Amino acid sequence: MASADFTRSPAPLPPVSLYPELDAAALTAYAAALETGEARGLSPARAAEVEEFRSVAVFSRGKVTGADGDLLDAALWRHTGPEPRAVIVMPSPWTDLGWLSYAVQATLFAARGYDVLAYTVRGFAGSLGEVDVAGPLDVADGSRALDHLIERCAGQVTRVGFLGASYGSGISQLVAAHDTRVDAVVALSTWGDLGEVFYENSTRRTAAVRALLDAAARARLSPQTRSVFENVLTDRDVQGTLRWAEKRSPFSHVKELNRRQVPVFFSHAWHETLFPGNQTLKMFNELTGPKRLDYSIGDHCGPEMSGLLGLPNRIWTDAHRWFDQHLRGIGTGIADEGQVTGEVMWSRALEPRPGWHSLTEGIRRLYLGSGGELAGRPEAGWSTPVLCGVDTPAAVADAIVRAGYAEMAGRPKRYPARDIDRTVAAVWATPPVEETTRLRGTPRLRVTYRAANPGSSFVAYLFDQAPDGSAHIVTHAPYTDRGPEPDRLVGADLELQATAYDIPRGHRLLLVLDALDPFYGDANLPRATLAFTSPEATPSCLELPLGG
Repeated sequence: MASADFTRSPAPLPPVSLYPELDAAALTAYAAALETGEARGLSPARAAEVEEFRSVAVFSRGKVTGADGDLLDAALWRHTGPEPRAVIVMPSPWTDLGWLSYAVQATLFAARGYDVLAYTVRGFAGSLGEVDVAGPLDVADGSRALDHLIERCAGQVTRVGFLGASYGSGISQLVAAHDTRVDAVVALSTWGDLGEVFYENSTRRTAAVRALLDAAARARLSPQTRSVFENVLTDRDVQGTLRWAEKRSPFSHVKELNRRQVPVFFSHAWHETLFPGNQTLKMFNELTGPKRLDYSIGDHCGPEMSGLLGLPNRIWTDAHRWFDQHLRGIGTGIADEGQVTGEVMWSRALEPRPGWHSLTEGIRRLYLGSGGELAGRPEAGWSTPVLCGVDTPAAVADAIVRAGYAEMAGRPKRYPARDIDRTVAAVWATPPVEETTRLRGTPRLRVTYRAANPGSSFVAYLFDQAPDGSAHIVTHAPYTDRGPEPDRLVGADLELQATAYDIPRGHRLLLVLDALDPFYGDANLPRATLAFTSPEATPSCLELPLGG
């Protein structure tokens, strides 16, 4: 028997993707068919798209000269006739697939009459430079990409749209804020405040940062980018990281978008684990121009994924309608449908609303009681201790991004609520509800606790508990206090992530507070104690947003 060779390097791990459903081989074959017209191996639907596109326009690959002279990998879908037409620029997501991610959708836009340029953002795949995380270089690259497209259009450019998914969505908003030529934006699975992506309620979002780093393992991160990500993981230089993130946050530039009344279309998922929804919602509510927000079941980019693969998808359909309305002046009706559409868990019913605040028609306040009840009247003086450093069945999700695909398939995670150890988590519950409770909007929690040590954190979860004891997560939020003084009362006032959820008749609403979740950085000392309580002057309570 031959001896094992332990000198060989271990086999490289497969690349991690934030977009696990994207098929690189299929998209590569699709792009090749756009070039050659040879569609053998494509499905009949994809082959028909290629044939339709090639009958009206041409496809070519090329390089965009970005900021600092860095060449960016790109592809162009261009009509040869001299007719005036609108154009679309598509910065790529956070993936080694680069512009290829958009191959199908760019073709569909081009077949409808647009000239389209999709490009791979700097530092990824075939684009030079280093990953700048939507910094000044990325913003300049977007304008250079638009220059490149306009120079190659056969006719006059009438209006300009920027469209991006995930990473490309934030870049699209920022380019629109800085480049007055941009007339409309589509931002799918996007962010508004990058600081809140890194620190939610002052809590380090370590799992999200690790996922971004893993997905960029083959990318060329700038030293500053790598340092900032490491700051979050190691809990260093919080203020410096927030200053860095502020420049890269569309929310910091909302005045520029409002001044020009740029129409912006957002999509998001209720259980988004990469870019928490409330920070995008903050951006949406600050916009004063034409705007639309689509909320769906699932996680990051999951609701839009079937559209990237060329399958029917309501979000991409609305993205086409948005650009047709605001770039081509076609009356698609989308402007008359209200600003917000929410997909209700788990009915999948779509609820259009005139604006975000119209989702919530009333507030129900429930008070945390000494016996674990959520009641209509406050009770003061009780104390419920929780031991830190021990995980519980209560958790945000099983995995970043991927848990959302199970939700979209109608298989949301079931939590064994009765197995939650009450020594390491505090639990309160309503009686079984007598009629369906329609949660619509942003729940709020106010709770006081005594922390034995300086620095403390907890995670709040809302669950829908069935009569058999199993539960589904409704929403959650972390909280961290960074005060230096030990043994003091902390008043936590926080918003949980927005939701549209129906609690069925006979189910209970469960509030769980525990001190450890793998998704977040833990500010507690091992074996420390948090003692939740309810002062008479500021009783601990949960505010539920109710829909009609």
